Amino acid sequence: MSKMAGFKPKHFLWQVEGRIAKVRLDRPERKNPLTFDSYAELRDTFRDLVYADDVDAVVFLPNGGNFCSGGDVHDIIGPLVKMDMKQLLAFTRMTGDFVKAMLNCGKPIIAAVDGVAVGAGAIIAMSSDIRIATPDAKTAFLFTRVGLAGCDMGACAILPRIIGQGRAAELLYTGRTMTAAEGERWGFYNRLVEAASLEADALDMAARIVSGPTFAHGITKTQLNQEWSMGLDQAIEAEAQAQAICMQTRDFERAYKAFVAKEKPVFEGN
Repeated sequence: MSKMAGFKPKHFLWQVEGRIAKVRLDRPERKNPLTFDSYAELRDTFRDLVYADDVDAVVFLPNGGNFCSGGDVHDIIGPLVKMDMKQLLAFTRMTGDFVKAMLNCGKPIIAAVDGVAVGAGAIIAMSSDIRIATPDAKTAFLFTRVGLAGCDMGACAILPRIIGQGRAAELLYTGRTMTAAEGERWGFYNRLVEAASLEADALDMAARIVSGPTFAHGITKTQLNQEWSMGLDQAIEAEAQAQAICMQTRDFERAYKAFVAKEKPVFEGN
């Protein structure tokens, strides 16, 4: 296992407090676009989170009133039009690997969205486990607006599972903005809060998650992702095995003893 509290990334902001990692993209003057370097460093960071024993949840936060404006027009899109197929496929696989790393990091991820979350920014929100937004949040999967397909970074697989096939198809074909009210009504956003309380609300949710049985939370995240491709019989068997593993943890025993003593359990993640 490893420690990530002292991690100092070059291309985004990172802070660990109370076993919660806070992530902010750090180009607020341009609404926090992604670059080749920030994509790669984020991918590698979430891969490393699998082995981090001092982080139990991650919160993506806005910076300067915006979440993320997607791939930088000058630093990414400009160079892409000059690349050959081999180079382009290496890039699209790398961006997809970032989503895979988020899904497989073993830690619950909360996206706290304000302002724009478009393109890859919308994908980061989509790939998080829980999403909270302000009424001013504007979310768009705008790939068709730059002449590309809507099937980017897992959008055609993940978005319909969150908001339904028809709604996802509309957003992915048109690239139009989903308002915060639509996002909440459709189930993309868990809830809307005012901008002044967004960070506190997201961190409060993360703290409640971190206070729970964190080993079991990792199992829950694994099952939520793996059961997409399972039949019902497979899913029930997989959950039987997962729950039997959790029943061997000391947190399960702690919960029982606390119940008997009429106390609140204190979980330790083992």
